[in-house]
Amino acid sequence: MKRLWSALGRSYLVLCTLATVAVLLGLLGHIAWEGWEVLGWEFLTTPPRKGMTEGGIFPAIAGTTMVSLLTVFFALPLGVGAAVYLNEYARDASTTRMIRLAIRNLSGVPSVVYGLFGVVLFVDLLGLGTSLLSAGLTLGLLTLPWIITASEEALRGVPQSYRDGALALGATRWQAVRTVVLPPAMPGILTGAILGLSRAAGETAPILFTGVAFYLPFVPGSPSDQFMALPYHLYILSTQHHAIEKVRPLAYGTALVLVGLVFALNLGAFAVRSRMRRRLESAR
Repeated sequence: MKRLWSALGRSYLVLCTLATVAVLLGLLGHIAWEGWEVLGWEFLTTPPRKGMTEGGIFPAIAGTTMVSLLTVFFALPLGVGAAVYLNEYARDASTTRMIRLAIRNLSGVPSVVYGLFGVVLFVDLLGLGTSLLSAGLTLGLLTLPWIITASEEALRGVPQSYRDGALALGATRWQAVRTVVLPPAMPGILTGAILGLSRAAGETAPILFTGVAFYLPFVPGSPSDQFMALPYHLYILSTQHHAIEKVRPLAYGTALVLVGLVFALNLGAFAVRSRMRRRLESAR
């Protein structure tokens, strides 16, 4: 009887996995089939024309790339620093546990809430206006809990004997963390950071309130400028455009580029993780 229930459970999991993969492949295949027709050099390198019914998506690609770089610039040092402090220096007290619980809960907050918070803090109180900088800071806040959680898990995976050995040889706590703990944890830290960044690149709600523009024929020249972004451009073409049927092929092309960008970031995360892990194993 036990083997029967085990076989039924395993079969159920296999069916769930196959159904999920089939739906995902069907969705990606449909986007690729419809978007491939408009995908080309002109579509990737020119701005939209004639009310966004013709032309390309270059300002949206450039805006998404720039706001993603700002997100990493703000979120990665803060996230890794907070994770190092919580895992290596903070005592296991009730305050530390409450901070960890708050970070876990923040990672589940809807992105639109971060957008409204970004409007109040960065746009109004700090006077940054609706700009690339406000959007990057808001996405940085959105990504921060992911980076802290992933970094802390990576640091926790480093054996305690590494730290004890370094301290026994006379190293200070910071020297032990910097030279012995951080290198083996770096693959996990970078993987978490890139996966958080790929989520931020596909978000619409946080940038909707803080900096993204409906249409701009140029690339932002400074952090105080507004910008176009792929997810918001896709939202406009799919739901708000006055000629939805006419621009539908462009919407499929934009979706294909956005999915490709997120897929490339995820693939890069796994490649970086594998390469750093091989280097660490060969150095031992």
